[in-house]
Amino acid sequence: MQNSEAMALSATLLAVAGGLTHRIHEGVLARGFEGLRPAHGFACARLAPDGATVTDLAVHLGVTKQAASQLVDELVRKGYAERRPHPGDARARLVVLTGRGWECTRAAEEAAAEAVGEWEGLLGEPGLRLLREQLLRIAPHGPVRPAW
Repeated sequence: MQNSEAMALSATLLAVAGGLTHRIHEGVLARGFEGLRPAHGFACARLAPDGATVTDLAVHLGVTKQAASQLVDELVRKGYAERRPHPGDARARLVVLTGRGWECTRAAEEAAAEAVGEWEGLLGEPGLRLLREQLLRIAPHGPVRPAW
């Protein structure tokens, strides 16, 4: 693959990811969950299903512990998450979603299903399945690290 082809593919993948992030975020806002940014959604995805420490969240997002802590402060203040004692480490705090946080997570899942449903309309069910399989070969377990 030529360098220019690699750059074109990279740009296309970034455009798809950015477009999907935007669609999900807009869908969450349209469902009545206000005061959120896409970074909040990436954090909530890590907090579900069992919660996480601020350190876990920082690793997942590829940010400093201080930045993750500030993000958690925002989620707590907005009523989407809460801090609890960590069941396995008396020194740590576990950040978990509240009922409102779970409702928001379900709204994001609905918005994602709508967006991906449009891809199925373009690619067909076999094409969408193939796309998923190929992408999983490239990034089977990679953390979500938004750079924006």
